[in-house]
Amino acid sequence: MTRKILIVEDDASTAAYLAKGLSEGGYAVETCGDGRDGLFLASEGIFDLIIADRMLPGLNGLAMLGAIRAAGVRTPTMILSALGTVDDRIDGLNAGADDYLVKPFSFAELTARIDAIFRRVDRGVSEGQQTRLSVGDLEIDLLARTVARGGRPIQLGAREFNLLEYLARHAGQVVTRTMMLEKIWNYHFDPGSNVVDVHIGRLRRKLEDGFAAPILHTVRGAGYRLSTEV
Repeated sequence: MTRKILIVEDDASTAAYLAKGLSEGGYAVETCGDGRDGLFLASEGIFDLIIADRMLPGLNGLAMLGAIRAAGVRTPTMILSALGTVDDRIDGLNAGADDYLVKPFSFAELTARIDAIFRRVDRGVSEGQQTRLSVGDLEIDLLARTVARGGRPIQLGAREFNLLEYLARHAGQVVTRTMMLEKIWNYHFDPGSNVVDVHIGRLRRKLEDGFAAPILHTVRGAGYRLSTEV
């Protein structure tokens, strides 16, 4: 699955430079130039990494990061800033940043630090953190990429598995079609497509066939929710 990075940077040339370089590196990149917009996008929980300037209009980078953490979003973050004293860096890390890079920086160092963040994330998974997800009698093994309900194995395609994993990570919450399009497909996908509904229909049949209780619910006008509660 392509990793998605949100860049919150008010300097247009810097944002374009970062977006171009990271896109060429295989990442899906979205940018915005305001701290409040960054907070809104980050709170959707669809990104794998947030890179934010410290000095932002609307809401500065540290305040934005604090609000993200207060909302329970654990997405790894990196602060980029021209403020580079020891105290500045400590303030950034204490605010919840996973890394702090001082401007000007080399792109090679930036990508090396991003790689290090993702290695830590992957290592956490391999060491047993969130290797399994469960919703009621539905069990998802993230390492083996297997699914079972009530102990009965369910065969899913790769896209169906990714979709189910995303829904399970937001179990009990409404997940919109836009969120799924952005996370499972890509930002440039036709938003008028019914591809999400088609995949959800297929996934629902596999999850619920032979079971009395529904687990994948349609929330009219909003999206879908994976839950044992009707």
